[in-house]
Amino acid sequence: MHRPINNIQKIYYIILAVIGVPVNLLSIVILSRGKCGLSTCTTRYLVAMATADLLVIISDVILRRISYYYFPESFLNITPVCSVIFVLSRATTDCSVWFTVTFSFDRFVAICCQKLKTKYCTEKTAAVVLATSCILFCLKDIPFYFIFEPGEIIDNIPWGCYIKSSYYTEPRWKGIDLFDTVLTPLLPFAFILLLNTLTVRHILVASRVRKGLRGQSKEENRSDPEMESRRKSVILLFTISGSFILLWMMYVIYFTNCNISGTYLEDYTDPFYVFGQVGWMLQALSCCTNTFIYGATQSKFREQVKNTVKYPVTSINRLINKLHN
Repeated sequence: MHRPINNIQKIYYIILAVIGVPVNLLSIVILSRGKCGLSTCTTRYLVAMATADLLVIISDVILRRISYYYFPESFLNITPVCSVIFVLSRATTDCSVWFTVTFSFDRFVAICCQKLKTKYCTEKTAAVVLATSCILFCLKDIPFYFIFEPGEIIDNIPWGCYIKSSYYTEPRWKGIDLFDTVLTPLLPFAFILLLNTLTVRHILVASRVRKGLRGQSKEENRSDPEMESRRKSVILLFTISGSFILLWMMYVIYFTNCNISGTYLEDYTDPFYVFGQVGWMLQALSCCTNTFIYGATQSKFREQVKNTVKYPVTSINRLINKLHN
């Protein structure tokens, strides 16, 4: 059957991999240097998010989707191998999503909870939160390795990953699936929206109070370093979380509808099936956007990108000058 959306996906995922791998590597390298004017705590969260996004591109986009379209008979389609890849793609996606949540919570504490800020917003706390989240999600996704069975066995080697029929009928699997659905992506959506709402509310109240204390009027326009620093932090927070919500929205709508109705469409011409596939594509795209967000919102990050890009050229010029001298 003709599947035009799949023809688009074949090209789309190749482009996504070509862009996603280098931009996330670039973010990891630049942010790890610590020269972007960000706190060590914020930097640690952003590096973790970029690393998780890179692993999603590798495991989900390259090893799952691209291999499915271009290398259907490769060793990646051996049942134990594709089962491991599926678990890795789920775990890295969970980490990517929840690292965004933990970053949002960290910024919420930094902006709204001054007493807790000194204890929570530290590099050590960030490391503990990120490591704990990663371990828990990896453990949570291990059971999904056992939902597959081979489609055929050739020379005693099982090929293909087909979901067992018991996955849809046994209560234990239904419970695991429900827990997984709530954990990702429903709870992250709710948490990010709640945290951003509370942050905006706090900023509006704090801004009015500071203006009153500083005796500002509508005619006065004196600079406020505290509010300027807070504004930059909020812009970074809102662009990252806003991008996440927008790019995951279609997938969440499709996924929620399928879980409520208990049906998953397989009619490739059905508009809602196409809607769901576009949702998958935008969800994968969310793993490539943060680098561009950093570049758009952080002047020092842009400066570091320029220096990194120029470095090979300047190194070659120095080498040539030394050889001539």
